[in-house]
Amino acid sequence: MELEEAFLTTQTLPYGLQVKAGTYFTEFGRLNPQHPHSWSFVDQPVINTRLLGGDGLRGPGARVSWLPLLPWYTELILGVQNANGETAVSFLNTDFALNWGGLTVDREVATLADLLRSVRWLNSLSLGSETTVNLGLSGLWGPNRTGPGGKTAIYGGDLYLKWQPLANDQGWPFVAFQGEVMHRNYLVVDNEFYAIADLPYSPVGTHTDFGGYAQLQWGFKRGWVAGVRYEQASGPDDDVREYFPVLQDRTRLGGNLTYYPSEFSKLRVQLNLDGANFLEQGQAWSLWFQYEFLLGQHAGHKF
Repeated sequence: MELEEAFLTTQTLPYGLQVKAGTYFTEFGRLNPQHPHSWSFVDQPVINTRLLGGDGLRGPGARVSWLPLLPWYTELILGVQNANGETAVSFLNTDFALNWGGLTVDREVATLADLLRSVRWLNSLSLGSETTVNLGLSGLWGPNRTGPGGKTAIYGGDLYLKWQPLANDQGWPFVAFQGEVMHRNYLVVDNEFYAIADLPYSPVGTHTDFGGYAQLQWGFKRGWVAGVRYEQASGPDDDVREYFPVLQDRTRLGGNLTYYPSEFSKLRVQLNLDGANFLEQGQAWSLWFQYEFLLGQHAGHKF
C-alpha cells in the first residue's frame, strides 16, 4: 500500500483565498494533479513520465490559491514543496540524475532556495450553454542534484474543451478534447566527479527537452467512451541523448474503449503504437487490459 496524498485545506479564508498543506500532487498542468484511476488512458503520456515521473510529481509542502471575483472562473495557485524524494523527478531525485552519468552530489533541502516552487494560472470559460473550455499555464523551478547551482525549470500549457448537450443521460453523450505541452531546461553544472571520469560526452550545460499530447474522448452511449491520443517527446539536441535512450525522441499513438458498469467500476482495452530509434525496427505494439473498482464512499467528479 502507498499513501498518495494526505493534506488539509482551509474553508473560510476571506478574499477568495485558500491554503492547502500536506503531501499532495503538484498542481502543474491538467493530468499531473489527477490520481491514476481518473486518467482517460491506462498509461500517462511519455512527456509526463519523463519530466514529472511515473508516479506523478508530488511531495510535502503548502500552497495558497486565490479565486478573485471576476465574470469568469480564474484561479492563481502559488506553492512550495520538498524538492527531494523519489517523486521529485527532474529535481533532487537521484534516479533522473543517473541519466547524466550518475556523477551527482548530495544536496539536501536546507534553505528556502532549495525548495521546489510552483505556479499555476487556470481559467474556465463557457462557450454557450453546452460547451466549456479550460485554459491553464504552469511553471516549476527548483534545484537538481548535479551540483551546487544545478537547477531545473519546467513550463507548461494545457487546454480542455468539453461539449455536452443539455438533454443528456447522466452525462452521456459528450465529446472532450484535452492537450498539454511542456518544456524543460535542465542545467548540469560541473562538479568534482567530472574531472576524474572518462565520459564519452560532456554533460555540463543546459539541456532542453519538450513534448506534449492531444487526446479526444467520445462518450457515445451511457457507460461507453472511446478515445484516441497522439503524443510526442523530444530529447536534448546534443550528444547526451545518444547514450541514454530515456532522453531520445519518442512518439506514441493510442486508442482505447472503456465501459463503466457503474460509478464504482470500469473495464478498458487499449492499443498503443510506440516509435523510437532504440526500439527494434523502430516501433513496438502494446495491448493493455484494465479493470478497476472502487471501495468506500464515491468521491465527487472534477470537471
